[in-house]
Amino acid sequence: MKGSITVLLVFCVSFFTIQDTHAQEAPIKIAVFAPIYLDSAFNGTAFKLGNTSLPKYLLPGLEFYNGVMMAIDSLNAEGVNAEVLIYDSKQSESVIQEILSKPELEGVSLIIASFNNRNEIKPLADFALSKKIALISETYPNDGGVTENPYFVLINSTLRTHIDALYKYLQRFHSTDNLIWVKRKGSLEDMIQGFFTELQKKTPSLALRIKTVDMVDSLNQQSLLAGLDSNRNNVLICGSLNEPFGNAIVKTLSDNKDFKGTVIGMPTWDGFKDLAKPEYKNIEIIYSSPYNFPRTDKTSVSINNKYRNKFQARPSDQVYKGFEALYHFTKLLIKHKDAFLNNLSDKSFKVFNDYDIQPIRFKRDTPNPDYLENKKIYILKKLDGQVKPVF
Repeated sequence: MKGSITVLLVFCVSFFTIQDTHAQEAPIKIAVFAPIYLDSAFNGTAFKLGNTSLPKYLLPGLEFYNGVMMAIDSLNAEGVNAEVLIYDSKQSESVIQEILSKPELEGVSLIIASFNNRNEIKPLADFALSKKIALISETYPNDGGVTENPYFVLINSTLRTHIDALYKYLQRFHSTDNLIWVKRKGSLEDMIQGFFTELQKKTPSLALRIKTVDMVDSLNQQSLLAGLDSNRNNVLICGSLNEPFGNAIVKTLSDNKDFKGTVIGMPTWDGFKDLAKPEYKNIEIIYSSPYNFPRTDKTSVSINNKYRNKFQARPSDQVYKGFEALYHFTKLLIKHKDAFLNNLSDKSFKVFNDYDIQPIRFKRDTPNPDYLENKKIYILKKLDGQVKPVF
């Protein structure tokens, strides 16, 4: 006989006990942190947003939470022996440090986090290090300045790893095209270009020939058009995380159909909604992501149907991330126990994505890694309204 889930909401922490009634061992304990912003939606127990649409800033964390809840249902159906604690990391009366001092966190074997603020990462990472338990970071921002912490696991890979994957893709598929680096003024933009320049110098094969078009803040179409070649395929590489700037690059190709071209975007384009504009449908857009949710497999279809029936909405990628994070890593933790950190790339319980989690050391002679990072990057192509992996 399978167990049942007990739910208790206290101080924005939910306790979910998933138990097999025949299990003799104590349940493993897992903590999940997500930016749910309950204080923005509730005044005590009273919902204060009325019948208006939920503010956009609430949606990512709420959708991640909904995915976690769906994973709890699946684990419960399998009789998994676990206890899941879910914390709202945006609870105004309980900052991260205060949450981490709560007695119920004693005995936690795994932390899963969906961050949206860089300043929240290190306190949680320090806690994981002090307790010698893994912290799985699922979303951007990435490392948060964490070093010398072999318990910190980046699933959403660093910008440098993304740039490396994009460079290899360009070498393989676009080495003879008209490559144009479109740059916006800024320190982050300088850093991104620096990664590419470093790869240019280190590549054992022929380096890519890339022209640079410098902009100040906004993009000037005429300046960009001057570098395009009507007789070749033009590959416009967006060297900025600024979304309006990236949108302007795509719009340039959309407005000037005499030029054949491809736009290479940044990893943040994974959730870039402007790319769905009808006028961009025929523009080939390439970007990188550690995630690829095909939405056609059995698990995706099941999640989609259950989500639509319950919420009358289409599940976003955050729902799938929340589901995969809790289900996949809970199963791995149960299988490997104390050897969990050495088996993070085990594909036994693959849900949607492959992981290639490697130790990262800033100094070669350092015995322990500075953190662990997922090196598996999907290169995705968006064309004609469809998103498919190409590399």
